[in-house]
Amino acid sequence: MDTFFDKLKNITTAEENALMSEYTTFKTGGPARYLACPKNKEEIKEIIKLCKSEGIKPIILGKCSNVLVSDSGIDTLVIILSQGFDFVKSEGELLFADAGVSLTHLAQFAAENSLTGLEFASGIPGSLGGAIFMNAGAYGGEMSHVVIKSFYLDENGEEHEVTDNEFGKRKSFYTGKDYLITGAVLKLKKGSEKEIKEKMAMLAKSRREKQPLSYPSAGSIFKRPEGYFAGALIEGAGLKGCRIGGAEVSDLHAGFIINVGGATSKDVLDLIKHIQKTVFEKDGVMLEKEVRVIGMEE
Repeated sequence: MDTFFDKLKNITTAEENALMSEYTTFKTGGPARYLACPKNKEEIKEIIKLCKSEGIKPIILGKCSNVLVSDSGIDTLVIILSQGFDFVKSEGELLFADAGVSLTHLAQFAAENSLTGLEFASGIPGSLGGAIFMNAGAYGGEMSHVVIKSFYLDENGEEHEVTDNEFGKRKSFYTGKDYLITGAVLKLKKGSEKEIKEKMAMLAKSRREKQPLSYPSAGSIFKRPEGYFAGALIEGAGLKGCRIGGAEVSDLHAGFIINVGGATSKDVLDLIKHIQKTVFEKDGVMLEKEVRVIGMEE
């Protein structure tokens, strides 16, 4: 009799006990019991139907750039949407894109088609699906400014269209739901390819100068609190360079926690809690995590 894993392998590329530290941008996390990398929507539909019939609740990820996975691992199926699920096309001022496309590639594609509005996303290390899920943003831009429609599969593998994505501060229609985002339509504006690429180059230069890009991290670790900047609050609390295990508050940008070598997910989470406590005691502001924690006590 075929096991769940046998059935999964008959649908798509899959592996058992896959170390999540090899996939997350933090370079931390234990093994996922199963991991699948579907190449198209039909494979995804089959996987979702299989999960329902087997009573398995999968976790869906993209570039694994905004997640903190338990050191003891994940005792279920992890579905990663990235390679092979990254189709993009343009029609006038519209972009049609799969959820697995990287934001950097999407922004570059827009620039090459003289479409402006996605420059802010050119250096965000995530996928479109993950960016929609959390309404990702940077430098004054965010997904709510450009996404006009998204698509998802429900637990039965049936596709739905969403025109009101209910975007808010690092949240969306998908927050708290187990739907699998498959793609989106983005509305941009015609512009000068030269000017668009110049702006992207300027933002990339700013990132290199102000962000610790040479270390594993999940980008900005906290949401921006109303009326404040998280990095400024953390720096003001004297926490630059503060370290727990291999996790450290970056000296370059206090809004980043970096893996300086050998960090565990517990190190990162303990440092997050220490920052929250210290900043709250000093300034009365409770910083809210931007990173998604999976399989750990928060």
